[in-house]
Amino acid sequence: MKKLLASFAAFTALTAAASAADLPRRAAPPVFTPVPVFTWTGFYAGFNAGYGFGVGDQAPTIIGVPANGLVLTAAGAPTTGVFAFGNGASNDGFVGGGQIGYNYQFTPGSGVVVGVEADAQYADFGRGRNNFAVAGGVANPGVLFFNPNGLSGLDYFGTVRGRLGYAFDRVLFYATGGFAYGAGGGRQFGLPNSSTDDFKTGYTVGGGIEYALPTDSFLNFFRSSAVTFKVEGLYVNLDQNGRNAGVFAVNGAGTTFATGVGGNVLVAGPSGRNDTEFAVVRAGINYKFGSY
Repeated sequence: MKKLLASFAAFTALTAAASAADLPRRAAPPVFTPVPVFTWTGFYAGFNAGYGFGVGDQAPTIIGVPANGLVLTAAGAPTTGVFAFGNGASNDGFVGGGQIGYNYQFTPGSGVVVGVEADAQYADFGRGRNNFAVAGGVANPGVLFFNPNGLSGLDYFGTVRGRLGYAFDRVLFYATGGFAYGAGGGRQFGLPNSSTDDFKTGYTVGGGIEYALPTDSFLNFFRSSAVTFKVEGLYVNLDQNGRNAGVFAVNGAGTTFATGVGGNVLVAGPSGRNDTEFAVVRAGINYKFGSY
């Protein structure tokens, strides 16, 4: 009897062990990994290129001169004459450069974004900046002539701007404005055959849209969420300063000639220095440091 009970107990234990082995194993709960939310916060740097064109009223500059050697007769004798600078030639062209900046987004995902950006631009304005016509004689080939007015004297410009916008996840709409500067076409008169930029300052306003590429986009060559594309437009107004205002010629001896100065020239038409006004439409690419 005892042997029978022992055998039955052993059989029961083996059956229970076998049944337990057939039960499915309890799997570990899955680990939840939150998807990172994109934010525009961070430093960035990049490049841009576009097109600029004058928007101001660039009236022709007409300057009448006495017999002071600027205008010669066919025989080479000094005579009176009139110079006319068109001011309208090639007041548009390519612009390109780079930018750096910082954005801060108050709420990740969608929300208000504030920032600051600085850029420096090459401007291919004014290929015909010094084109002029002479009436009453011919220009003295020994004299250098420079247009005293107009947008065509711009070789480069830059801005330092604030930005305020609203982000819808990876799309940012923004307005921008701030300080602007530029130079080009100026002269350091009084020194023969020497030149320097005529530096100008002013302001700029504009706006744009910027898009951050998804990580898996084939255009995202960094394979991160930090590559952005933007398109923006700017209006730039650079105030003409008074340094060398109206100076338009210098001879080989270093003598300068300016409108209405010392009797050297006689103004025969509009020759005031206007503000430099132009608009820029450009596209750019930025790399934002930090993936999210």
